[in-house]
Amino acid sequence: MLPTPNDARWLAAAARLALRGRPASHPNPAVGCIIVKDGCVVGRGWTQSGGRPHAEAMALATAGDAATGADVFVTLEPCAHQSDRGPACADLLAAARPARVIAGQRDPDPRTAGKGIERLNGAGIAAQAVECPESAASLAGYLSQAKLHRPYVTL
Repeated sequence: MLPTPNDARWLAAAARLALRGRPASHPNPAVGCIIVKDGCVVGRGWTQSGGRPHAEAMALATAGDAATGADVFVTLEPCAHQSDRGPACADLLAAARPARVIAGQRDPDPRTAGKGIERLNGAGIAAQAVECPESAASLAGYLSQAKLHRPYVTL
């Protein structure tokens, strides 16, 4: 399943939405999520203060039952690990039964790193991570720290 031009636009919109979480989402990355059904936004969210709830949980809460059969656009691969602060977003999405999940970046965190997409595909949901430039830009600080083990600095 290759993303469509509309998918790229929705991912770019999710990346803009993610900026609302900065810098308050620390210690988690600022992620944006948009849920679309029949061309209309039915849910949206971004990582909240302190890193929880995650963007996907916020978007699912606003979408309610409309998330079933919808398309989910999220800037970073949904997390696949449960923490003491909340459930794995991949599990929340699997329970909501969207038709597709498109992530703008694969999560380099070894606790997720492909496992979120794998879990969604295993649940019968068409999920994939693509390289979205807008998602990468919105996550530049997180990706630099996670991949290169150094801060992202601009002058």
